[in-house]
Amino acid sequence: MSSVHQEHVKNLLPVSPFAMLAELLEGIEPGAPPIELTIGEPRHPMPEIAMKGLNEAKDLFGKYPPIRGTQEFRLAVADWLGRRYGALEGLSFDDLGVLPLSGTREGLFHIAFSARARKPGIANPVIMMPNPFYHTYAAAAGVSGAEPLFLPARADTGFLPDLDAIDGDTLERAIAFFLCSPANPQGAVADAAYLARAVELAQKHNFLLITDECYSEIYTQSPPPGALETAWKTTGSLANVVSMHSLSKRSNLPGLRVGYCSGDPAFIEAFASFRNVLAPQVPLPVLHAAVLLLRDEHHVEENRALYVEKFEAADRILEGRFGYSRPAGGFFLWLDVGEYGGSLEAVKTLWKECGVKLLPGRFLARDESNGTNPGADFVRVAMVEDLATTEDALNRIARTLK
Repeated sequence: MSSVHQEHVKNLLPVSPFAMLAELLEGIEPGAPPIELTIGEPRHPMPEIAMKGLNEAKDLFGKYPPIRGTQEFRLAVADWLGRRYGALEGLSFDDLGVLPLSGTREGLFHIAFSARARKPGIANPVIMMPNPFYHTYAAAAGVSGAEPLFLPARADTGFLPDLDAIDGDTLERAIAFFLCSPANPQGAVADAAYLARAVELAQKHNFLLITDECYSEIYTQSPPPGALETAWKTTGSLANVVSMHSLSKRSNLPGLRVGYCSGDPAFIEAFASFRNVLAPQVPLPVLHAAVLLLRDEHHVEENRALYVEKFEAADRILEGRFGYSRPAGGFFLWLDVGEYGGSLEAVKTLWKECGVKLLPGRFLARDESNGTNPGADFVRVAMVEDLATTEDALNRIARTLK
């Protein structure tokens, strides 16, 4: 086990999986022209309206932006939420507690502190999260003074945590539950019944359900349901629920660093006050560009169609291999390479023999109490390149791991 990986295991604060990957592959030369499919960075064309919006408002770079953003932006978010999730139609941005974020990662980190503050009497707080997990969740928990609690998300539970397997003591100690749907890395989608159960638990035990829905607009069949629409439909309230979205995946703009959260208005108000002290504001020209992007669905549909083409290629090339099935959402493949020595050995083999760089699932998960790791036998494939490059990479994988 590498020294970096050892640190990852023994410390509460996670080490970047990409740092561990660099150490794993150090000194190994690629066996063919490299194709890197490790980082979930969208590489489809940027919508032209983004630059239009930035240029229209460029003079506003000379002003400090308010932490709550502009009324125009908050209205655009509320309108989009209403169009996307019909149950929310007609709710105002105040009803929805809309707040801009400097990308969802920033919001996902800072929200843990406000979640901790809303339950100050908990002596040994925990923040629950799926395992495998997005490493920002664990970092947020550790730095905020809460224990990160990793809930297995394996094939036998639909690659989502089994909510009914969480014991009562844990639920009472919980201050938050990070839930990603569509899930990174497996692509699983929490259906309305699952979300309703999560909302029920959050409201009953008074923890914050934080749904990371940044992949919500990338799917090949049905649009994934959202936590806010489910909460509103089932309880008539958004209490204890916060949803996070981003333009990074929806609009192919990871470098714009603009996202937003919405949900429980009372909590969002407290979160905004906390953010006003230390969190980065979103520049006014960026907010203006985001308004144009939120009002336009054409570029989103075009973007989604490009992913559909690549998943159709995966259907052809990987059929019957690696436990492959097309994910319900997101742009990752989660391939079982257990028969090829597990994720670490498979990643080294692929890089050495065919020049394809993937992320080992072991680096995306924590060892469980029984010593097993739910990512140990899997690799994550980011389907972010163009169709020709993606087909080339998938064919190399299939040929190399015979």
